[in-house]
Amino acid sequence: MTTVTAVAGGGAAELLAEVGRTAVGFGRAVHRRLPRVLVGVAALWTALCLVAFVGALADDVRIDADRGTATAEVLDGSGFARTLVRFPVPDGRLVAPERGVYHPRGLQPGSTVQVEYARSDPDLVRVAGRTAWAGLPLLLGFAAAGWAAFGGAAYLVRRRRGRVAQVAHQE
Repeated sequence: MTTVTAVAGGGAAELLAEVGRTAVGFGRAVHRRLPRVLVGVAALWTALCLVAFVGALADDVRIDADRGTATAEVLDGSGFARTLVRFPVPDGRLVAPERGVYHPRGLQPGSTVQVEYARSDPDLVRVAGRTAWAGLPLLLGFAAAGWAAFGGAAYLVRRRRGRVAQVAHQE
């Protein structure tokens, strides 16, 4: 009740002034650190690409340790992110992994493809002969795009800041 009374009694202007000072201080801190934050985001982006590659290598190790092979049918519903396949396993079941097949480049619905899978976990499947190394150029491209975007933005912020400081110094 006292806060409402203070705001209603003229404290609103003081409250808004305090919020404004806090916002300005926060804005200056963000602006001052923005290049570092952008470089940090680019580094995080690169780390995520590295983790994705290491995860793909780990999946390859699991498949190679307990490899089964089959002829799979490429299903409708496939897209850039995943290619859906269905294949038989030795016990007669048809398996259609939810995440699709790894390293799917160039597969069309209705076609067949040889796949390798982990017999202990048939949902872990890849196109035969394709390993994590096949996905490395794509991951390197993602990392480079991250550095181009975030690193480029950091460079532009620093460059603009230098120009503003130079103009202020000349005046």
